[in-house]
Amino acid sequence: MITKFRAVTAQWTVVVPLLAFLVLVLTWHRDLPGWVVGVVACFLAGAVLSAVHHAEVIAHWVGEPLGSLVLAVAVTVIEVALIVTLMADGGDNAATLARDTVFAAVMITCNGILGLSILVAAVKYRTAVFNAEGTGAALGCVATLATLSLVLPTFTTSSPGPQFSTTQLAFAATASLVVYGLFVATLTVRHRDYFLPVTAEGRVLDKADGDEHADPPTVGAAAVSLLLLGVALVAVVGLAKGVSPTIESAVSDAGLPASVVGVVIALLVLLPETIAALRAALRNRVQTSLNLALGSALASIGLTIPAVAIASTWLSGPLHLGLDPAHMVLLTLTVVVGTLTVIPRRATPLQGAVHMAILSAYVVLAVNP
Repeated sequence: MITKFRAVTAQWTVVVPLLAFLVLVLTWHRDLPGWVVGVVACFLAGAVLSAVHHAEVIAHWVGEPLGSLVLAVAVTVIEVALIVTLMADGGDNAATLARDTVFAAVMITCNGILGLSILVAAVKYRTAVFNAEGTGAALGCVATLATLSLVLPTFTTSSPGPQFSTTQLAFAATASLVVYGLFVATLTVRHRDYFLPVTAEGRVLDKADGDEHADPPTVGAAAVSLLLLGVALVAVVGLAKGVSPTIESAVSDAGLPASVVGVVIALLVLLPETIAALRAALRNRVQTSLNLALGSALASIGLTIPAVAIASTWLSGPLHLGLDPAHMVLLTLTVVVGTLTVIPRRATPLQGAVHMAILSAYVVLAVNP
């Protein structure tokens, strides 16, 4: 019965991404009536679940912690392409699009995904255990890149407004790539064991400790999952963009600020990482959840800032990267609370709830600045 169920699941996760991509092609850049938006939303949900399945297949094949990067980097690459495309289209929000998207990703990953994963694991297993060396290193990289890319532009004086000069932007882009590259090298090569899940007794769980000791997928199966993961993620981001006009209309009709749209789209795009992190937390693999959360935040900054820096050479209009004071306060609070969460190597439901409270504050300020 279990084998049959898995076979049906595998067939479903092959068909849905292809159908979702077809729906994306048929609906791209078109005005959609309400019933079509409903259909698109259904395929969007299916594509999210399919992406999680294929990401887990690839993660099982390559092992941790490299497997945690697959989903984060894949989503971020597609998200960056979408950001650059929207900036090229222009519009009133083009100047702040990169900043708002990156900051939303940082808040959702470092507070939402991280906090919810800790909360779920701690409630189920009394405490959530993880490796402080790897998690602390990742959090330090996030704090550094977020400050260099999103805080400093508010205080520089070479250019008017919260933006970098050409030289400063080149430095921020280079620093983002270098730090992210060093993080990936540390995670996958030099200190790989710092990012592996641990037991309550401190024993490191390696690839051999897979769930139910299931055999890893074949090279062919992993290659197919990698291809379908790409298709599913393109569908997720594209369909999220497709339903954004409906979201914008609903936000406008409700009298909410336009920034709420960016938060909703970010939540949709980050759904695959969120579900994958929660599933890992339910298996008491909290370190995998934290790798997904902080890896997504790092990828968002480390890839988006260089991409928009290059794009700004041919795009007209300013590029505002500096955060406003309220968001800088939230970023500082996130770093401080995250540090206090990481240092003890274990967390209770309280720490998870505190991170969720910070995310809630961010959402409230987006709705009511």
